[in-house]
Amino acid sequence: MRIQEIDFLDLFNLEPHGPDTFVGVAVSYPWATRLYGGQVVAQSLRAATLTVPEDRPVHSLHAYFIRPGTSEEPIRFEVERLRDGKSFSTRQVVARQSTGAILNLSVSFHQPEEEADVAAPGFQMDMPGPDDPMMVDQSWGKLLMRRSAPADSDLSGHWLRLAADVGEDQTMQACALAFMSDAAPSRAARILHPELAGDRSDFGRFQGASLDHAVWFHRPIRVEEWHWFEMRSHGLYGGRGIATGDAFSADGTHVATVAQQVLLRYNLH
Repeated sequence: MRIQEIDFLDLFNLEPHGPDTFVGVAVSYPWATRLYGGQVVAQSLRAATLTVPEDRPVHSLHAYFIRPGTSEEPIRFEVERLRDGKSFSTRQVVARQSTGAILNLSVSFHQPEEEADVAAPGFQMDMPGPDDPMMVDQSWGKLLMRRSAPADSDLSGHWLRLAADVGEDQTMQACALAFMSDAAPSRAARILHPELAGDRSDFGRFQGASLDHAVWFHRPIRVEEWHWFEMRSHGLYGGRGIATGDAFSADGTHVATVAQQVLLRYNLH
């Protein structure tokens, strides 16, 4: 099934298949030969939320990509309840297809507490917005809107928003943010490579893949609105690069932090 042929929320209609086990759809993307990692992370998070009380929203997740997934068969999500404490719940999710495990997710949930709310400094409010002509349109059809800073600018990041209406439920908003977050870090993680051209020729000269991915959820979010993902590279070594970044709403509110490590192999021949 192609992503354009389903409603975005259908990705999260997981079917129970025994205790703490769920099955979800796999869809193909026009730009990829394998499953989009952000989809599997988001669906795994959704499976975990189905085993946690509604008053405990997710506050962090960490995913390891194990094998490339295929869009030709459904995905099975097996949830393990590691702990339910007085204020935190911890889950582990293994996403599987016939080839074996394709992703392992650790996720933690936290019951909100009335404590200090101190936000990190926002971005410069006079920076170019998503509709500024300098921003490069890299949208995924009608699914994900993406406006990227040009490679030769001083900015490093993307304006992102979902075209789908996710609704008011913050659980679904968090799953949608997990889906969206994988569309931001990879360029920043690769950009320092001296042989990277920054165009389609790179696809033939490099082998790349996401290795692991983390998200920290700080504040409620509306993924239907534009958010600026400010990304930065932390270098390359041994075929691996890492990038971290922060997501801000259009008014400068810090809503999430993202980190990703990628594999980047240069094909000399």
